[in-house]
Amino acid sequence: MSKLLPFVGATAICGILSAFPAVAQTAPEAAPAASSMGFEEIVVTARMRNETLQDVPLSETAFTAQNIADARIEGVQDFIALTPNLSIIQSQNVGNAFITIRGISQVRNGESPVAVVVDGVLQVNPNQLTQQMFDLQLIEVLRGPQGALYGRNATGGAILITTKQPTNNFEGSANAGIGRGNEWQLGGTVSGPIVEDKLLFRLGARYSKRDGYFHNTTTGDKVDNYEDFSARGMLKWNVTENLTADVRASVARANGGALNYVFQPAILDANGANSGFDFTKGDANDVTRTFTANNRGYNNRKIDELSLKLDYDADFATFTSISSYNKLNERSLGDMFPYTASANPAYLTDGTQTQYLDVKAWSQEFRITSKADQRLRWMAGAYYLDTKRFLSSTTGDDLGLGIVQVERHPLFDSTINPTATFFADDNHNKAWAVFGNVAYDITDTLEASVAVRYDKDNRTQVVSAEQFSGLPGVGVPGSVNKASFDKWQPKVTLRYHPLDNFQIYGSWGQGFRSGQFNQNGVGIIAGLNGLAGVSDIVPQENTETWELGSKTELLDGRLRLNGSVFHTKVQGQQYFVFVGAVGAQVLVSIDEVELYGAELEAMYRVAEGLDVFGGVGYTHSKIKDYAIDPTLVGNKAPYVPEYSVNLGAQYRVPLTSSVGLFNRVDYQRIGKQYWDPENSTARKPVDLVNLRVGVEDNDGKWSLIGSIENLFDKEYNSEYVSGGFAHAALPRVWRLDVKYNF
Repeated sequence: MSKLLPFVGATAICGILSAFPAVAQTAPEAAPAASSMGFEEIVVTARMRNETLQDVPLSETAFTAQNIADARIEGVQDFIALTPNLSIIQSQNVGNAFITIRGISQVRNGESPVAVVVDGVLQVNPNQLTQQMFDLQLIEVLRGPQGALYGRNATGGAILITTKQPTNNFEGSANAGIGRGNEWQLGGTVSGPIVEDKLLFRLGARYSKRDGYFHNTTTGDKVDNYEDFSARGMLKWNVTENLTADVRASVARANGGALNYVFQPAILDANGANSGFDFTKGDANDVTRTFTANNRGYNNRKIDELSLKLDYDADFATFTSISSYNKLNERSLGDMFPYTASANPAYLTDGTQTQYLDVKAWSQEFRITSKADQRLRWMAGAYYLDTKRFLSSTTGDDLGLGIVQVERHPLFDSTINPTATFFADDNHNKAWAVFGNVAYDITDTLEASVAVRYDKDNRTQVVSAEQFSGLPGVGVPGSVNKASFDKWQPKVTLRYHPLDNFQIYGSWGQGFRSGQFNQNGVGIIAGLNGLAGVSDIVPQENTETWELGSKTELLDGRLRLNGSVFHTKVQGQQYFVFVGAVGAQVLVSIDEVELYGAELEAMYRVAEGLDVFGGVGYTHSKIKDYAIDPTLVGNKAPYVPEYSVNLGAQYRVPLTSSVGLFNRVDYQRIGKQYWDPENSTARKPVDLVNLRVGVEDNDGKWSLIGSIENLFDKEYNSEYVSGGFAHAALPRVWRLDVKYNF
């Protein structure tokens, strides 16, 4: 904690000093009204009630509907690039995306370190995150533990997404676009009343397709093709003056390339086949954008979601019920390690691999929330989640005839790619929680709030009777394993708001990410491959965080400065290891990791239509205890960028009375990043620039805008897995979008 004190002092002093030019008196008074040049007031729901962004006492970045349109936010990666101390890795297949927030990272096959909530419904599987984003009203990114409100797995924060709601007036939009890689897309929304003032609807859909950018020299195909169709429908029924019912249904269907990795130690002959290995090779900065695998990777994901939200406004409080059902099905297949043009039995280290994930979950939440316009505000609730998940991971013999997807049963007698190993299990998880919070205005300028939540997660794993590892003594087919994980998650916050344009806050909180099962037997496989101390049960991850921050607005609302510092202790940080020879995916725990850092965000309206903005995040990570290999104590934690920087400028100016010019440039720098506890190789800092230029109707009726992502075509790896498995990030991509609102 002592190392954090300089950051704490600096942030507090800067925040306090920056407030003084706005007022000359010591007694708190209402700040002058914001000028027409000031930024809009953003209403957020971070504490499950409406507050302004500048009033809520936590580190939060928010994107309004206009921000989302201006920055072309159409996927989770787009707003993450604009958020300090938040990064994402996208690789392997459509559903895999690994978030790191303030040094707490998601790992493959593991739970997310952030709670993701869409229209009040908590996503139950991390593979839901990478859906297409369209017709959105607000995105909120909350940094710091949010488990006291949002439950298990919110150790690093929460992402709250609010879609645009049904309207009482008929309206809609249509959009189309083209881009590099033979990309094209179509989309649209329509909203209005079925029964005016009583029953309202909203429908939206989007279709996107591209051939891809990266070439496979063996098959002659593009390897990163992508196709997605997503649709969402909402009904809002004002049952009575006090009771409303919201029904939300959505579907998402995605197909694309998968498993586009390069194994750097593989030595290739002139045909791209594997002729040996050089295990001295392994560099996170060595990028390959062409591929030689003789099997084209393929991924298919299906998501269905249905929810019902009921709100009853009583005289003293609001009663809320949220019921939801989710179904996710994802298949992926491709060439196996070492991802070359070799095929069994021509070269015995090559083969095929498949993975199948089937998840069904339903949840129920009840809560009661007091009125906001009172000195004492409170909320209480309960939550239940029932999840059934089946996962199978296989390897097969590559006979050069392609790949058949393996799902619930191995295909030992297949004449195309006979199954060589089959790891499969059914998981039944039952989780429940009770929670509550109280906020009290001690004085007109000082608020104290206390939140607490208890989560219990009971997990049962039933190993397939057909499981086969190919190794004696590995795994127990048909076995039943049980484990439970639980924790009280308290959070205490103090907010001092001496001026309307300035606040300082401090908080302390705890959180946990649920433990889980590795696939049965992979612990033994890890030991056979030199990774000692791995268990088939992955322990839960516990965190404790201190935070101090300030929020300030100056120059009649034209300048906004928000900063915070934090210190987090993580016990049992989860980490992913891949044993390529047998396709084993293993989760392990790093016993203790220390994290501390800071973030600062600024927005300045230079002139009418001209804004500059930016954010800086810094995270120091250090392994404090690691029983598997004590020699690694003192190393950096894996998957944690040392810092992040995002800077941008946007200029919107009328050309005529009806047509305007839109210009925007964004710069992102991702700091040095290690990928394993050994710190064997670090990816150097990555610099990216995005550009948007176009024309638009001054009243927002239509727009025609061109975009270029990765303007200077920076070559870098989006992921590097220990041992030399590299996954190239996207190259320069251009797009042209047209939109019409009616």
